[in-house]
Parts: sequence; structure tokens; C-alpha cells
Amino acid sequence: MPQKTAYVTGGASGIGRAVAELLVIRGVRVAIADKNLEGAKSAADAISADNNKTGIVTAYELDAADWDSQISVFEKVVNDFGRIDYVYPIAGIGEKNSIPNDPKAQGFAKPDLSVLNVDLYGFIYTASLAIQQMRRQEKDEEGFRGKTLPMYTAAKHGVIGFVRSFGKYLPEESITLNAVCPNVVRTNISTSNFYDKLESEGLLTPMEPVMDAFKQFLDSDISGECMEAGPKGDLVRRAPAEHLDRESATVMEMLYERGHALHEPLKA
Repeated sequence: MPQKTAYVTGGASGIGRAVAELLVIRGVRVAIADKNLEGAKSAADAISADNNKTGIVTAYELDAADWDSQISVFEKVVNDFGRIDYVYPIAGIGEKNSIPNDPKAQGFAKPDLSVLNVDLYGFIYTASLAIQQMRRQEKDEEGFRGKTLPMYTAAKHGVIGFVRSFGKYLPEESITLNAVCPNVVRTNISTSNFYDKLESEGLLTPMEPVMDAFKQFLDSDISGECMEAGPKGDLVRRAPAEHLDRESATVMEMLYERGHALHEPLKA
């Protein structure tokens, strides 16, 4: 069986690194991309050494908020790997003071949208690259062209909406798209003091159930679903909100059919 390959953004630490470790244990070759190149290299070396598989993880420098950086790195990975079976857009940053609060200020300040740029647009950039690449690939021995499994850490409702809508269409092209939605997991996004306080009160989500969610999506043909992991280690597949009424449900079905043609392969 050919060796599987994977691309993980934000792989230098936290959930991204844990996902890379999970994949290597399964024999998957992994490319981790992170803004912290030295951290990515260190993680790649450590994961390879821990599993006695020299070179099974490689590191790349990525600015997830920048399209040019995204496409440049992704093209390098495609060139190096030839095929990408799994893509994990996990790169993310924490909440910032986006709108200045100074009642004495004159004029208006531009909001800081860096969280959106990384956590939402960066995710969509990576997912879009993944989907385009997977559409060009032949199906593997399990009948998939690829699987992309993003991680949700902030109030990124756009990510959930993207996954629940586009993820229901993509299986028609032998591609799956899902989201893992943990509460707060210990990563580099916040401070150790914050995580220590949560842990002391039993409010920190352990990494194990998060990885269990990734495994469930990795080993199934599920698509368009969101799996939530909480402090007690429970996993819950969250269903979208119910339609207002039967008529609204019918409207949504008609809108789906109307938009379906926009995603169909171009005919020669």
C-alpha cells in the first residue's frame, strides 16, 4: 500500500503537533507548516526521532494569513510529496483588541482583523488549496481523493458554516471536509498561567479526546460534520440548528440545488 501523505498548518506546537504525531504513528509522511520555522523544524526532528523514522516529518515556513505564502508553501509540498492525502488547517491565533476603545481619540482607527485573517481566511486558503489539489488526484485504494480536517478554536462561525455546507457536497467528488471543535486545549495561543488556572479547576480539555475526534474523521467517510470535545473528555457531534419550519427547510434544499451547479467540474 502506498505511503499516505499529510499537510498540517500550525504544526510546530499544540494540536497541530499532536496531529502530526498521530499521523506519524500511523506511518503517514507529514509536512508541517508554521510561522515559527525553528519551532516547526524542532517539532519535525523530535517527532521523527521519537518514532525512529528519520525524515518522515519535514518543516516549512508559512504565514497562514497571506495567500502568496500559502500557495508558495503548498506548491512546494505538492512538488515534494507528489500527492497529499490529508490536509489539516490548524494554524490559529488568539483573540486581540480589534477595535480601539479610546473615547478621547479623534478620527477612526482601522480594526485589527488579524484573528479573522489567520483563523478564518487562513483556514479557507488552506482548505481551498487542499480541495483543488484533491480534485486533480486519482482515488486511493479506499476510494478517496483526499480528506481535509480543520480544527476550530475561536468564535469562527464562518468555518463551521463552510464545513457544514461545502462539506456536504464534497463527498460527490470523493473528498471529505470536517471540523474538530475543542473547548480550550493547552497550546501556544495563550499563557501558561491561563491554562494552569483552567486545569486546576478541571476546565482544560485534554488532548486525547481531541485526537479521538481526528481519528474518527480520518477513519470514516463522514463529511460536513463538527465534533466538539470538552473538559470531561466527551465527544459530541453537534448538529446544525433546526429549520424554522417545513417551508424553510424546502427553501434551503432549493438553494442547495441552485448552488450545486457552481461546484460541478467544468466540462471540456
